Formats: sequence, structure tokens, C-alpha cells
Amino acid sequence: MAQGVLEIDRVSKRYGEVVALADMTFDVRAGELFGFVGSNGAGKTTTMRIALGVLAADSGEIRWNGAPITFETRRRIGYMPEERGLYPRMKVLDQLVYLAELHGMSTNAAHRSAEDWIGRLGLRDRRHDEVQKLSLGNQQRVQLAAALVHEPDVLVLDEPFSGLDPVAVDVMSQVLREKAATGVPVVFSSHQLDLVERLCDRVGIVRAGRMVACGPVDELRAGGSATLVVDAPLAPPGWADALPGVRASSVTGDRTVLDLAPDADDQVVLRAALGTGPVHEFSRQRPSLTELFRTVVTEESAA
Repeated sequence: MAQGVLEIDRVSKRYGEVVALADMTFDVRAGELFGFVGSNGAGKTTTMRIALGVLAADSGEIRWNGAPITFETRRRIGYMPEERGLYPRMKVLDQLVYLAELHGMSTNAAHRSAEDWIGRLGLRDRRHDEVQKLSLGNQQRVQLAAALVHEPDVLVLDEPFSGLDPVAVDVMSQVLREKAATGVPVVFSSHQLDLVERLCDRVGIVRAGRMVACGPVDELRAGGSATLVVDAPLAPPGWADALPGVRASSVTGDRTVLDLAPDADDQVVLRAALGTGPVHEFSRQRPSLTELFRTVVTEESAA
């Protein structure tokens, strides 16, 4: 299974009257970190389970390099579920070797890979411990090792950073960057949007089973509402309210924060600000991924 593109093409899934997915469509490219974000129940886990063959889609197709995914290609996917899928009474090393062998590795190769990932993820002192005796953070590390131990060609991770301390987050982030750098497509869901914004090449925002925004973070942010911060200490209250393209304003001390329409001309605002006296600050800001997510979800909910 060579490097390539994982495609989710118009995948739909219903449970009676409940629509879990409606024409879900996106792709994850070779060497890309793709963030899959949405509220609880939005359809992220359902999409991942269909990609893994755990669930069957009502319609649509999952493809790898343009061809429908088969049992053999699914064996080359590394999957990390949100709920831990480990054997609690099994020792860490034994478990990783067993899982690697299930994916087709020889016993010797499985041992080498398991020991390698145990060391890289800081579990060497816990290699002979039962999983149930580990802290939740270390269990999460073992779960990641289980997704990586067979050297997969695709990584699909559901909330991989949940419950991790900052050091473990850094370790996992570095591992995901390294895997992507080798050409592996990596898709992961997370509610930690600041982390998604920092790590991902592209992001897909899903709501009610539909992809409502998808693209590079900078492009998504550029398409959101711009905010101007203006420090004009002599400006009277409401000085910008009547300006074209200014949708809302708020004041904190001498600083006025303006929410601008997409077609607003910030130079008009600057001239108006200078007309009131000195301007100590005039900065244009784009929304963070968290702010963009709130806006997209709110707008979709109101639609």
C-alpha cells in the first residue's frame, strides 16, 4: 500500500430517522495532517468507523489512491479510537506485539517495532505492566503505539490528545509530524482547536453530518469576519458606528474593537479614526480557529 490519498466521497449514514452523515466528502493527502473538528455527535467518529470498515455506509465510497478500500488495504491503516480498545489485563509489550502480528508482521519484526515505539513514547519502564495499572495518560500513549506498531500507511486518530498532560501532547504532536513527513496521511479529530490550528495543514469543520467548511487554516481564517482594534484616545463614544461595513463595536478603555463585514474598507475606518485625533494602534486581526468554529456552527444552526 504505497503513499497516496484517502478519499471520503459522499458518504451517508442513517439510523432510522436520525441522519448521522449526509454526503460527507473530503480527502486526506499524502504527508498531510488533517484536522477533523465538530461538536459532539457531529459525525466525526461515524466517518472514521466507516473508513475502517467497522460500520457500513448507506451510500458513498471510501477510496485509497482512487480504488475502493478492501480488507487488505484496511490492514495498513493505523486506527486510534476515542474509547480505549486495549486488553486491560494484557502487558504493554505483549499487547503491542500481538497487535502487530494481527496486522501481518512477523514475530521478530513485531518485537522490534513494539520496543521501538515503547521507547519513543516514554513507556520503557512500563513495558511489562498490565494496561489497567497504567495512568490514563500512559494508556493513551499505549493506544497510540498500538496504532503505529505495524508501520501503517494511513493514520486515523479519534481524539488522540484527550487526557494527555502537556509533555505527552508534545510527544504525540512530534510523532504525528514525523509520520506525516514520511508521506503518511494523518487525520485526527480533536476538541482542542488551538492544537489543531497549530498542527494541521488543513481542517474540516463538520456539523450535523455535513462538511460545512474545509481548507487550510489561514484560508479559513481569511474568509471569516475581520476585527479591527483601534486605540484612538480622543475618539467620542460611537465614533465608528455609522461607518460603512462596521457591523458592531465595543470599547475597552481607549481601545475600540470593530467587527467588519468582508467587503469593508479599513482605510475608511483609519481616516475616521485620525479625524478624531491621534491613533496609537490600528491593527487588523483574523479570527482564531476556535472563533471561526463558533461562527460556522452558529450560522449553520440558525440556517
